[in-house]
Amino acid sequence: MNIKPLGDRVVLKAAEKEEKTSSGIILTGNAQEKPSYSEVVAVGPGKVDDNGNLIPMNVEVGQKVIFQQYAGSSVKMGDEEYTIVSQDSILAVVE
Repeated sequence: MNIKPLGDRVVLKAAEKEEKTSSGIILTGNAQEKPSYSEVVAVGPGKVDDNGNLIPMNVEVGQKVIFQQYAGSSVKMGDEEYTIVSQDSILAVVE
């Protein structure tokens, strides 16, 4: 089953949590920090303005992005957890 976002929505999958610090210390589940970025897994067609013109999306599948902390809706499908956000909630693309 796939998630196909509508309008200017973007489906994000959280990046894997770091299990080890840069100095090599293994972190337990509670000590692992939530990643500050997510990967784009699906993109809607874009937003339609008041004149009926389609405004294209600025992000693409595969990009890593930073989005507002409390934005979007969380969805769990199988073993995977996704967040669906509006494109306006995306703050930056990580390059």
